[in-house]
Amino acid sequence: MADPDQVTPDQHKARPHVTIFDTTLRDGEQSPGCSMNVEEKVRMARQLDRLGVDIIEAGFPIASEGDFQAVNALARELRRPIVAALARSCPGDIERAGRALEGAARPRIHTFLATSDIHLQHKLKISRRQCLEQARDGVKLARSFCKDVQFSAEDASRTEINFLCEVLEAVIEAGATTLNIPDTVGFSVPHEFAELIQTLRRRVRGIENEGVTISVHCHDDLGLSVANSLAAIGAGARQVECTVNGIGERAGNTSLEELVMVMRVRGEHYPYETAVVAEQLFPSSQLLSEITGVYVQPHKAIVGRNAFAHEAGIHQDGMIKDPSTYEIIAPQSVGAPQNALVLGKHSGRNALRVRYEKLGFTFDRAQLDDVYRRFVALADKIKTIEDGHLLELIRDVPSRTATIPDSAGKTASTWMAAVSKEDVQPAHPDLVSAREKAHAAHATHGGEREGEQEDYLWGV
Repeated sequence: MADPDQVTPDQHKARPHVTIFDTTLRDGEQSPGCSMNVEEKVRMARQLDRLGVDIIEAGFPIASEGDFQAVNALARELRRPIVAALARSCPGDIERAGRALEGAARPRIHTFLATSDIHLQHKLKISRRQCLEQARDGVKLARSFCKDVQFSAEDASRTEINFLCEVLEAVIEAGATTLNIPDTVGFSVPHEFAELIQTLRRRVRGIENEGVTISVHCHDDLGLSVANSLAAIGAGARQVECTVNGIGERAGNTSLEELVMVMRVRGEHYPYETAVVAEQLFPSSQLLSEITGVYVQPHKAIVGRNAFAHEAGIHQDGMIKDPSTYEIIAPQSVGAPQNALVLGKHSGRNALRVRYEKLGFTFDRAQLDDVYRRFVALADKIKTIEDGHLLELIRDVPSRTATIPDSAGKTASTWMAAVSKEDVQPAHPDLVSAREKAHAAHATHGGEREGEQEDYLWGV
């Protein structure tokens, strides 16, 4: 199993830093069902601080009194990370954001304005010239409240390139220190988005100045937000806006945990470093789910319930022998519980043996074959086998090392309440499945042989 932290001091020194701009409390909160009150935002922000993100976008102060209070509370409490407040490029929004950030150790005003013709014509109903002037004036006003000002060109990936360059030059001259290039509707593909960043670096005057950072904000409408963000980093972006669990508008945002772990695990392709404490990724995901009541799908990369779970027999056999056979990330490296061998109809005899040994029971080969045939019959009828089911399966099978206490038998009876009696008895010979026949034949002809290759083949 690869250890992403096994790099030399020289390699660490040579790695450019990618700033993690967490917008879980702002864009993430815009995900349906994920709104948070002031107290909940404070709880989540403290965890984001422990996670080590560089910037926490605390909210949109003009949106509501609650958002204003949340931004102000975080601005006054958090000392290490930059605390950002979102504002449209208009005086009322920017002044409200400036007031919300009072008391912040490291304040940032994040002002934005759409630049694509689609938005200018149909949403804002303003000309390109008006857009450019409004963007420039907004940054100037924001600079009167704090020196750290970020400008986002909303829908940048669908903006005509010459006009986009013109707007970015104007906001740099007005004092913007971070230029955010959003793929607002998740329309871009990686090579296209990388080319956009490269083009801006070549053509926008002042973009390579010291103190000016290129940022990206990608949505996941086509499932490419992480890929697009990584492509942008490769093209020269040094800040990525992302969220815990990838929550956000519509299909969500770039998943913070996926982005960070790609760079850690595949450092030879993405030689960059972040300040994120990877061991806090899973706890952050869990806290967010608890607060919002919105849980990630079981197969979600890095933080899903099944991310480190194994049911297939071949996989379980490999995991028992060496976890690196089927895991490229150690669960503890992201703060997740230890990997789990889930017993189901795809599980093999080796995994079953290991689970029984953990319960205190060992069997000779013939006994294990008998128990496994019962297990297969039961696994065809229920999705997951729990410990109680396993105890019931062996009540009449003598173990070499332990017997089932009465208390365990009662527990087993509870587990098995929904399963009919015949489910846990050896199947009638006429009903034995092809899979069971194969195991029976192996037990007959294979004797007591327990070689590794045999376990691999028959553990499927």
